[in-house]
Amino acid sequence: MVGVSVLGISGSVGSSTVKVLRQFRDSFSLRSFSVHSNLELAKALIEEFSPEVVSITDSKLEGKFGSQYKSTTILYGEESLSDLVRLGTVDVVVTAVVGARGVKPTIAAIEAGKKIAIANKETLVTFGPLINRLVAKHKTLMVPVDSEHNALFQLIEREKRSNIRAITLTASGGSFRTLPIEELEHVSVKQTLNHPTWSMGPKITVDSAGLINKGLEVIEAHFLFGFSYDEIEVVIHPQSLTHGIIETMDGACLQYTSHPDMIYPIAHSLFYPTPTPKMLIERKPSTWKTLEFFPPDLSRYPGLKLAYQAGRAGGVAPSVFNAANEEAVALFLEERISFTAIPKFIESALNKISNSFPEDLEGYLEKDRETRSYIQKDFVKGGVTI
Repeated sequence: MVGVSVLGISGSVGSSTVKVLRQFRDSFSLRSFSVHSNLELAKALIEEFSPEVVSITDSKLEGKFGSQYKSTTILYGEESLSDLVRLGTVDVVVTAVVGARGVKPTIAAIEAGKKIAIANKETLVTFGPLINRLVAKHKTLMVPVDSEHNALFQLIEREKRSNIRAITLTASGGSFRTLPIEELEHVSVKQTLNHPTWSMGPKITVDSAGLINKGLEVIEAHFLFGFSYDEIEVVIHPQSLTHGIIETMDGACLQYTSHPDMIYPIAHSLFYPTPTPKMLIERKPSTWKTLEFFPPDLSRYPGLKLAYQAGRAGGVAPSVFNAANEEAVALFLEERISFTAIPKFIESALNKISNSFPEDLEGYLEKDRETRSYIQKDFVKGGVTI
């Protein structure tokens, strides 16, 4: 019985992980999890799975749930995330929290020798060089959960690195793939959150609409697989059936295709290196109908171009890109800026925040804080026109 900790169990990846745990009750035991503020969900999952420890990370709910529910210990605050992953009964940690807050528990899991099923892309984007040094030092097994990276992980594992010319991440194109570019400035939050394929949280859905999510994934792929930015490509694939493609030296392309459901990569990451032992969803190739691929229009998706720029700059530039995006997306979701202002804020931060190459976590966190402060001040000053 493999002990599992899920950080961010109330989100889309977390809820999909619960589906997988229910399908494989004889293989996995949910030993700990976190929610931000959804106490009803926490109660229901405690009653269903009887975990040892649960964390409520919303500081406003400190003590609200008591110190124990049933036989489960209740902890509070973001700092308690690291306590969840250090439990001796936990073997694999699913990092599904959103944003840079995932870095500290991820580091704790690395140092504790846990297998990490990483769905928190911001940890690698923001702190990639540091995380890779720690993974190498502690010989940690890290398996990506994002559908695109998990697909590439499986493809790369089956092919000699010397025979791979390039890797390709696929993107649905988001909510506004066919909308005239001149109309993007006026789209609403409600329109943006209407993703054509995936059911995801609001932040990642906004990122997807501007292909900034794919930009984050490009940087993540660089740190996960060691390919240069010239070897990482992006294509628009509206059907969301092919999740990753590798091109071999002779020009052939191998692709990973599955029904667009997160239970595939989650089950793979939990069972790895053992294959998932049974069929999850039956979808034959005859149901695929059409598979379309075409290059992204960078005038429609300027955030993708900025991601490549930040990745190639290295150092803390990806951290600045991520922090600026998180702050700008929050402003958009609050209806305080327009959709097209998001990449403008990111570009402004990349131009204003000096780059550096820290050796420790604090160096990265300092730039993260500096960027968030800059965006808030820039918004107040009206430095980026809405």
